[in-house]
Amino acid sequence: MLTVNLLRTTPELVKAKLLKKHFKQVELVDEIISLDDHRKKLQASFDETQAKVNAASKEIGMLMGKGEKAEAEALKAKVASLKQELEPLKEEMASVELNLHDTLVLLPNLPADAVPDGKTPEENEVVRSGGAMPQLSENAVPHWDLTKQYKLIDFELGNKITGSGFPVYIGKGAKLQRSLIQYFLDFNTAAGYTEYLPPYMVNSASAFGTGQLPDKEGQMYHAAEDDLYLIPTAEVPVTNVYRDVILKEEDFPIKMTAYSPCFRREAGSYGKDVRGLNRLHQFEKVEIIQIVHPDKSYEVLDEMVAHVEKLLISLALPYRILRLCGGDMGFASAITYDFEVYSAAQQRWLEVSSVSNFESFQTNRLKCRFKGADGKTQLAHSLNGSSLALPRIMACLLENNQTETGIRLPEVLHSYFGANSI
Repeated sequence: MLTVNLLRTTPELVKAKLLKKHFKQVELVDEIISLDDHRKKLQASFDETQAKVNAASKEIGMLMGKGEKAEAEALKAKVASLKQELEPLKEEMASVELNLHDTLVLLPNLPADAVPDGKTPEENEVVRSGGAMPQLSENAVPHWDLTKQYKLIDFELGNKITGSGFPVYIGKGAKLQRSLIQYFLDFNTAAGYTEYLPPYMVNSASAFGTGQLPDKEGQMYHAAEDDLYLIPTAEVPVTNVYRDVILKEEDFPIKMTAYSPCFRREAGSYGKDVRGLNRLHQFEKVEIIQIVHPDKSYEVLDEMVAHVEKLLISLALPYRILRLCGGDMGFASAITYDFEVYSAAQQRWLEVSSVSNFESFQTNRLKCRFKGADGKTQLAHSLNGSSLALPRIMACLLENNQTETGIRLPEVLHSYFGANSI
């Protein structure tokens, strides 16, 4: 969440950055400043009236001490009248503050200076790429055929049990999924991340804290009776570990990793791009999260990008890293790097990770702060990344490594899977 002070001190800069993100309601900046002006006037009026009440109350005590009861009683009536003036002021202040807050949370995070201009995915900037492109035989098939041939995943069974986008992993398919999850967690913990196993449902305060509410309310599954949300990513519960917490500067960096299933409605997703594992309503993902000193967040961002890149290199997958343009970024992000791997059978790039710096946007919502060396309390910065999302990784591993006799597995998975091929 942006701060009112930022909007007041640099309104034109804020508007320009919102336009870079292709946010259409930049007039909300002026509306918020106007609401804050009104709030300040009400506060001044309230404080002035309260001061009169306090002064009169003190005077009543003095008059009673002197035995001047008649004067004291007259002043009591004046105090009662002043207190009646305070109530409507208090109610109006609460209403204005609520309106101010509800309007402020509609603003997305501002893009960092390094974010390229642009509106669509085609305008994202390729930072670098790596890995060798696989050479497949003419008989190569996409993963939805491979999973059926080797009895790894049953999409039709998932459709029967739940619905489209809820696959059932079977036998070696389930084992490969579990092997990938364990390898990703081990890779992350070896780099100093502490593993968490969080709840898979969160309350609205947690969803608000990381920016899912109110921006992505329609994309989350909601258990209305209990007012709980199925998590779209482990980022939500794990980052909320530090909601309403005041840290010490020496606590940084805080490094967390977690596996979880992820649930997303993916409303409006249709066509060939959603076939097989390409887009699901339930999938597994391993996440990395860091909470750091503001002065270190961009250094940490580079470290997290390098960490995910090393993980992809270890899987021997061709990849590329994109710096997202303003119009293709998420609501809460200040800057995002997407990782894509190449699907040789589908002949297309598939996103498998996003690594983002949220700066103080999430921590302001979370009230995640720290005391600096000077004793002052300030907001921390938060970052997160997929390390990695499972479905498209599995799709590309199967497609890119298919042979006439089976599917080869990357060497790093041999000990986890217990074999070098399927």
